[in-house]
Amino acid sequence: MTKDVIALTQRMPDAWAVLAGLLSGGPDKLVNATGEGAVVQLCDEQGRPLVSVEAPLLIQVEGEAERLLGTTDAPRVPFWWTEARATTGVPEAERLAGTFAARLAALSGGTAWPPEAARSLGVVQSDGISVAPTPAAAQPAVDVLTDKVAVVIMDRPVVAMTAWLSDAFRAAAGAERGLQIVTPPGTRLSPAVLSAMPGWPSRWVVQDERDGYYDGLSGAVLRWQEGMFATVVPAGATEDDPRTPVAASYQQVVNTGERQLAVTFRTVHPADERLVLGGALETVWRELTGEPPAGWGTAEPANLPWSPGRLTDVAFARAPEPTWLVVVGGPERPGLATVRITRTKAGVEEDVTLAFGYGPGEELPLDALPRMAEALATRHRLQSMLLQLRKAGRGLTVPPRFEGPGVPLAFVLGAEEVRAMPDDRAVRTPLSEPPVRLGPKARPAYYYPLPGDPSDLGGWAEFERLVRHLKGA
Repeated sequence: MTKDVIALTQRMPDAWAVLAGLLSGGPDKLVNATGEGAVVQLCDEQGRPLVSVEAPLLIQVEGEAERLLGTTDAPRVPFWWTEARATTGVPEAERLAGTFAARLAALSGGTAWPPEAARSLGVVQSDGISVAPTPAAAQPAVDVLTDKVAVVIMDRPVVAMTAWLSDAFRAAAGAERGLQIVTPPGTRLSPAVLSAMPGWPSRWVVQDERDGYYDGLSGAVLRWQEGMFATVVPAGATEDDPRTPVAASYQQVVNTGERQLAVTFRTVHPADERLVLGGALETVWRELTGEPPAGWGTAEPANLPWSPGRLTDVAFARAPEPTWLVVVGGPERPGLATVRITRTKAGVEEDVTLAFGYGPGEELPLDALPRMAEALATRHRLQSMLLQLRKAGRGLTVPPRFEGPGVPLAFVLGAEEVRAMPDDRAVRTPLSEPPVRLGPKARPAYYYPLPGDPSDLGGWAEFERLVRHLKGA
């Protein structure tokens, strides 16, 4: 399995430290640059990459190494995060990556992850090594390439939306292929990856001792067939009764008492050079946690301290192309959001998916939800918002086993949407509980309370009735 090895250093690795690391396979190894110089590769005699090294990233957000790597040995922020990825199926390549990270850590002051992969500083004997041919090796994150899918094999505690993986998503989409991520059973998925995962044939493939492979999100048993991982079709299955087997490991449900509060909303702003983005997300964070977000970035780990101004600069520099961002909270209150900023005919849209995690003894800020919704409706041009409660882990990462769906706590309709409705449709609904008016009487938004009982999925039927009513169906 491919290994990612990461150096976490107090100082930025200078040119001599990087050179010493790259010579971990001996001075006869070839060095190549790709990705407009952002990726350096250690190659074999034919120029095919053994190890690919990403440019160092300055991490200024507390807790990212622990969140994504499970390590508490990282230097204090700010520190430098340098990733090296070894080519699949070449044990010497993994040792080269480990030695590279160990040398960087020794020369620049820090540690390497995982510790067992970076114990030696000595030259790795790699003469005569043959590696995967292009085009698979041309994309550092891709391990197997077929005419249907690109396969990425990852052995990390958390599969994060790294720059590597983001490039793989884009490359697969550009080639009209699916992306399949293969992991060992102990790995979890970052919500940021889950939000970006395209539809079939893309999937999360989990290795399993009993069933071989299964889909980490549905539990369906998988086999490698016709150039991709696909569901097993048992004898006697029909289109109406597919009888897809579900892995036993996926069905091992554990009730820890932990919960997640999920917030999904959209704001629409007039396109204006004075516009500052991120204010709605910061308002939600402050209302529900008492603090602003800790940091943000265009990939994971989130490396920049929270700054709506810098966020806005990045989005405007990329316009009219959309901008995808990840935003995180501090370790004391796990929170993670993905933000998609898009320029449309209506203006500048922010689509936000956010979740906060709570332990068994921690109280959820349910009383603050109407106040938070009113702040968005009156100050941040809220279009709509859905609030949900889930029985799921406090740490927010997605395990390869069944977690129950969320249940709706409330739906919020912005003032412009209310104004566009005929008569009093927004006020007189089929729900048993009347909506709560938000904002001024002349320009109201409405907060629609829903049952919100995690043990009863009937709240979705109520939500569907409400939406059908609001649409005039």
